[in-house]
Amino acid sequence: MIYLASRSPRRAELLQQINVSFCCVKADIEECQNSGELAEDYVLRLATQKAQAGFMNSDKQQIVLGADTIVVIDGEVLEKPQNQQHALQMMQRLSAKTHHVFTAVALYDGKKGSSVVVKTAVTFKILTTQEITDYWQSGEPQDKAGGYAIQGFASKFVTHISGSYSAVVGLPLYETDQLIKEFLIGAHHVG
Repeated sequence: MIYLASRSPRRAELLQQINVSFCCVKADIEECQNSGELAEDYVLRLATQKAQAGFMNSDKQQIVLGADTIVVIDGEVLEKPQNQQHALQMMQRLSAKTHHVFTAVALYDGKKGSSVVVKTAVTFKILTTQEITDYWQSGEPQDKAGGYAIQGFASKFVTHISGSYSAVVGLPLYETDQLIKEFLIGAHHVG
């Protein structure tokens, strides 16, 4: 069993898909990109901090998994939309373009950590202002990185994806499974 340092129902569902038994633990951290910090370094730092914070809130007997997902276009990280106008601006930037979604997964057991970052390219169709407004009013984009959820209504905006679909949802299943297996094998060889 492991701890999942996340309140995301999507990550919980994804972990269940690969038959990992887990329970959730709180991991509140400040999610703010440092000046000059590259997107890949930022998402990796957040996932690592979540795993470490989750460990501090756990029974300290199991490994903790932390994960974070960010959306990047033209080198800029698109955070969660602050309001409808912000969401409109973000979706207009994503319209008819390819952006990248970075998802980092980090494991921590109090002694050592292990992590992976998965980068996926996603291309959107041309979006009309009405489509973006309707999407905002669905309630789906409010707490989503980049202002959309690929597994929801936004799936109809996607014309192409190159990489891991599950990473865009919030947890790259193949890479997470491999990371957990390698981490557990390493733990058995220690001491």
